[in-house]
Amino acid sequence: MHKYLIKAFCFASVIVLLHSGLNAQVPDNPIGREYNYDRSGTPVKKDTTGDQLKHRDVYEDSITISYHYWDSTRVNKIDSSISDFNTRFPVPWTYYDLGNFGSASKSFIFQPDMKPGFDAGFHAYDVYQYTPENTRFFQTTRPYSETVYLIGSRAEQMINLFHTQNRKSNFNFGLDFKILSSPGAYKNQSTVTSNGRINTFYQSNNKRYTNTFIFITNKVLSSENGGVKPGQNLDSLAFNDPFSASTKLGDNLVTYRSIFNSTINTGTQYKEISLLMRHSYDFGQKDSIVTDSVTYKLFYPRIRLQHTIQYSQNGYEYHDFLPVDSDYYKYMHYAIAAGVDTVKFNDTWRNITNDFAIISYPQKNNLNQFLKLNAGLELIKGNVSQFTKEYNNVYTAAEYRNRTRNHLYDIEASGKLYVTGHYAGDYSAYISLQRSLKKNLGALKIGFQNVTQTPSFVMTEFVSDSIRPVNPVSPTDTAKGPVNQALTSFPVTGVNNYNKENLTKIFAVINIPPANLQLGGEYYLISNYTYFNGLYTTAQYSTLFNVLHLYAQKQFRISKHWNWYLDGHFQQTTGNPPVHVPLVLARSRFAFEGNFFKNLFLSTGFEVRYNTPYKADSYSPLTGQFVSQDNTTISNLPDVSAYLNFRIKGFKGFIRVENLNTISFKNGFSFSNYNYSAPDYPTRGFWFRFGIWWSFVN
Repeated sequence: MHKYLIKAFCFASVIVLLHSGLNAQVPDNPIGREYNYDRSGTPVKKDTTGDQLKHRDVYEDSITISYHYWDSTRVNKIDSSISDFNTRFPVPWTYYDLGNFGSASKSFIFQPDMKPGFDAGFHAYDVYQYTPENTRFFQTTRPYSETVYLIGSRAEQMINLFHTQNRKSNFNFGLDFKILSSPGAYKNQSTVTSNGRINTFYQSNNKRYTNTFIFITNKVLSSENGGVKPGQNLDSLAFNDPFSASTKLGDNLVTYRSIFNSTINTGTQYKEISLLMRHSYDFGQKDSIVTDSVTYKLFYPRIRLQHTIQYSQNGYEYHDFLPVDSDYYKYMHYAIAAGVDTVKFNDTWRNITNDFAIISYPQKNNLNQFLKLNAGLELIKGNVSQFTKEYNNVYTAAEYRNRTRNHLYDIEASGKLYVTGHYAGDYSAYISLQRSLKKNLGALKIGFQNVTQTPSFVMTEFVSDSIRPVNPVSPTDTAKGPVNQALTSFPVTGVNNYNKENLTKIFAVINIPPANLQLGGEYYLISNYTYFNGLYTTAQYSTLFNVLHLYAQKQFRISKHWNWYLDGHFQQTTGNPPVHVPLVLARSRFAFEGNFFKNLFLSTGFEVRYNTPYKADSYSPLTGQFVSQDNTTISNLPDVSAYLNFRIKGFKGFIRVENLNTISFKNGFSFSNYNYSAPDYPTRGFWFRFGIWWSFVN
């Protein structure tokens, strides 16, 4: 049995054993119906107007469970909705991939990275990764598990197993494992992504000490075919099978279609291990609740001393163990040195961060209001080509949050400044204000963010050509004059060192739940924008430009069981910056929905996604980067899918037939009228998916 199957089997066995040990599970909240635990585990009065727990309802399997995300105080409930499959799928509907589940992915919406400090520069697979920010910390009175299994055409599969429980009232742990595998429709396109996560939360009996721990491992294996060779009629292939199309890389390699195959002869391999621990000690005020027969001791923190340590190790690699020299030279514009039988680039980074903070809580009954002052030390070490780079940085930061007790205002402000080290001068500033509208109509949120950041390492620092030969031979490289080889082991060249990027974002969003309406907008001001303008070349656009993004979401109730969902995005840039986005991106869902036979919830209908023609970024497989280009305009038909979603208590099923728009009668009947996600990267034809999401509450 393959190692991934063994991992999945072992994880499932652990969940079964944990469920069998329910006798060790603590009973329901002993304080009674009037109190719940807050973020720190302290019992507080229930707020019947907020996001607190309620009595268990026969229609809501997870009603006794709540969670919050890492570094967030907002309490959330388990989502049991079935109307939108994309809320459960790893890739949001606003993203596109390169033709296969698990391949490099990018958003149609302009979303620049706004984070000061070190960045290795490899983000094409971020959408599939576990991160501390998307880690859920549960407070549950019963063990809770989720089992996910998705199967699609051509042996596409995804398995996700999750379990959490409170072994004691002051200790919770979560286990999360996910693997997705897809051989793809075209040659040399197989992908395998595996993710694992363990997280715990502990609080001492006297409520003063807390400890939070996260362990994450991510691994990406993705074959790279460079797209299909130009000049082919994809609607006239043998047996209408896209696998017979010739690809730029790996055209003669055998693509294995076995489940969980991890053999990647030509492609990308990213690995990450991350450990994070945060512990704190509180000074504050003791209190108690006296009932008829029992006294419950409480504690309200007023001053918190907090220490966070994080270790991460990231490896980024492209390799080709069976390279074809002529293909690299013709399609990748890359010259393989004589006598070299393997192409391989690899960067490895290690980062240790220590952060010390002091937090003040002005009001004892409102832990959502606090002021935090902190400082940190980053120790970064990289092995890149024959070089070793070390960066030691010191930063200071501050944060203020206040969710008023009447829930009318929600204020968040934060700032971070690198004071010494290689990234000295990098900073970020953020502020937002949310105001609840009258009569519980909804909420209005406005905000501002400004970031000055050093461009990512992969495109920032260069050395002289005399130190190491430059392999790319694209004529566009020499046309720009002298170029320098980047310090990274990847074949990246540039003209000079770049200035810091400056990005400003102004945003507003209004939610009106009674009208099922959300409206929002984002306005960016950007200077010194750094980007890839060729397969291996970088550039910086120093001229100030702006990007406007407006969006809306609306549900129209046509009749008792018929609903129409609309999502729309409008984007516009000024001048002629190297940023290309579709003017309009829209999705429409027309669905028959309702509750039938008491326990059956149903949503079935059609989904259509459309974007206006635009010059979509191309992709450089050797560097793992999306590349701005001005030569090819991508003009696609709307993506059309039919679906049937249903829920019976804790069991949720999703059935989809996608890309119905690819139907063609040119050579008989086939699904071969392909759309394109990027130049030379056709998307799938007809695609079938069936998935189950099964939750258990014991």
